[in-house]
Amino acid sequence: MKARLIGLAALGLASLAGPAFAHHSGAMFDAAKTDTFTGVIKELQWTNPHGWVIAVIPGADGKPQEWGFELSAINIISRKGWSHDAVKPGDHVTITAHPMRDGTKAGMMLTLTLPNGSVLKDHNA
Repeated sequence: MKARLIGLAALGLASLAGPAFAHHSGAMFDAAKTDTFTGVIKELQWTNPHGWVIAVIPGADGKPQEWGFELSAINIISRKGWSHDAVKPGDHVTITAHPMRDGTKAGMMLTLTLPNGSVLKDHNA
């Protein structure tokens, strides 16, 4: 009986550990397509589980559109040279990204070229 209770307790604890390893899929991004965007940084969201770059990109009609670009986790991009102040509001940048499959104004960040020409990389770029 005691062994059975210990087994059930272990199983219960193991089932709680699953969400800690869960992660969303990247299926919403079109990995077969890479687009280039030129615009102005609105904000860098230095957060986990993913950072975000928010940029204002001119649309086909020339009107400004706000786009969001997902970054990897902060510990990953930090090792790639990113920092919380690497990108500043008002910076004119060029971004390459895998766009959203559904046409939403967002994408998975691959590279970000800063005004000085240096390139920050992410997502195996």
